[in-house]
Order: sequence, then structure tokens, then C-alpha cells
Amino acid sequence: MTITKRISRLAPSPTGALHLGNARTFLINWAIARQKGWQLLMRIEDLDGPRNKQGSIENTLEILQWLGIDFDGEVSRQSVDLTPYRESLQTLVDNRMAYACCLTRKDVEQAASAPHGDEHELRYPPELRPDDFQDSKTNVHGANYRFVTQDLDMPIEDELAGPGAFNPHREIGDFVIWTKRDEPAYQLAVVVDDARQGVTDVVRGIDLLPSAARQMLIYRALGFTPPRWWHVPLVLGEDGRRLAKRHGDTRLTSYRDHGVSSERVIGLLAHWCSASEPRTEISAMDFLESFSLEKLGSDPLIFTQEDEAWLRNA
Repeated sequence: MTITKRISRLAPSPTGALHLGNARTFLINWAIARQKGWQLLMRIEDLDGPRNKQGSIENTLEILQWLGIDFDGEVSRQSVDLTPYRESLQTLVDNRMAYACCLTRKDVEQAASAPHGDEHELRYPPELRPDDFQDSKTNVHGANYRFVTQDLDMPIEDELAGPGAFNPHREIGDFVIWTKRDEPAYQLAVVVDDARQGVTDVVRGIDLLPSAARQMLIYRALGFTPPRWWHVPLVLGEDGRRLAKRHGDTRLTSYRDHGVSSERVIGLLAHWCSASEPRTEISAMDFLESFSLEKLGSDPLIFTQEDEAWLRNA
């Protein structure tokens, strides 16, 4: 009987500095992997060239080391070799599961049946598919490539959020898997990377739960085995919105540079995970010993003024 090694990954993007919410998700991922004996990989998702910040990769790795979060093996970077993504795109096009699209965002906005899928994306209705998309090539200059969706519910069994279902066709329509910059989009890249790295368990923020359904469609289309999903509740500001610049400077580098210890940061994250009550300074190894999935809960966490004061007023 063959026993498959369980593998998870940390996958930061160099588009900005890690903040408290990112750190909590990474810490939980690390703790689950270390408690369960999984291998934990480090992959830098650096394909969003225009948004990448210089020095962000180095800062991220330094901050994780400062916190005490380690990983196994060498650091990999998506941008080093685009060949696996191109091959997967070719497979999808050959199987009539993807096509070239030269429409602009304005063209899609003007389509009467294209309401917003969310704050960042527009729904791309199937009526906008080109009539000849089945003959689409993979070298159309200046085109996006979109994945063909069907009107069906995609069930997602999540280890933390529980069972659910999404319908990408109705929610977002035919979504982009290759960009006009001639690079893979997130949905395709993450599937290809997780498949070729043997990732069996994906731990990430619950805001990405709808993406799991889109990625499941790609897994099926490419004949890959999908991972188990673990979507972690987010950290929100007191206004109920996802933690961001509007809630102040919550970057880990800012706290470190102002003399906040890593143990104090871990202590707050542990408090948010119900692994430390009341707030107290602890190390990552202490967190590892006290962390329990049963205590994690499913509700979002609120970053309060009291939390900020406790961090800053050591």
C-alpha cells in the first residue's frame, strides 16, 4: 500500500508587505503542517509583474524567519519558467475548454448581461464567446484566454468552512486564465503549480473560497487531482471590512522596526486563534504546542484598537 506524503505550501505574492492578517493565515498553515507532519513548501507567486514591489520577496522571507515560521526545501518562483503553464493552456485550447478573447474591460462592461462578479471582476457572459472559439490558437497577440464555464454547481468540501457549492458560470462567467501580458493568470497558475509540486492540502484565506470552484473546473479539465481545501476566517477591521491600509499600518515590518517583538506579534495571533488567553507574548514554537483546530472557529476576527494598543505599548 502506497502512503502519499501530505504537502502544503506558503504562497506569498510580492505585491506588498505582509500584514497581521497574512501572518495569521501563514501561522495557521505552518502549525497545521507541523502538527500533522506535512511537508511545507515556499512558493513565490510573482506573475503579477506590474504590481510586484521591489524587495518584497526578501522582506517576506525575513519576516517569516523573524516570526519563527520555517518551510521545507528551496524557495520556488513562478516567473522562472512559464513552460508548464503554456503547456496547460495549449491542452485546454486543444480540448476546446479555453479560447482567445480580445474584448476590453469596457466591451464587457457595456454588455447588458454582464453585472459585476465582485468588486474586482466583471461577469463575462457566454453570449460574448466568439463564434469560432473552437478554432482558437494559443498565440493570438494581445488576447486574454478565457476558460469555458458551464451552468453547473461545483461542490466544495472544505475542512474548516464545511460543505458548500459555487456556480462560476453564473457568478463570473468565462474567466481569464491567460493575460494580455502573455502570462498565466492566477487561476491557471495556482492549479498548475499545486499539481506539479504535489500539493495535497491548500490552506488560505476564506476570501479565496469561491476561487476553489474555478480551480476545481481547471483541475478536472487538465486531469489533475485536486487538493483538500482549508479556508481560514479573515481578520477584519472594526468597520467589518477586510484588513487593509484604511485600518492603519498593520505591516509586520512596521511593528518590527518600531521595536515590537516577534513574540508579541505571535501572542496576538495566538489570541485570535483561541490558542492564548489572555494576550501574552509567546514564540512560534509555543503557538505550535497550544494551537488547536477545534478552537479556531469559523467567524472572522476583528482587529480592535485594544489589539493595536497592546502591540504598540509593550
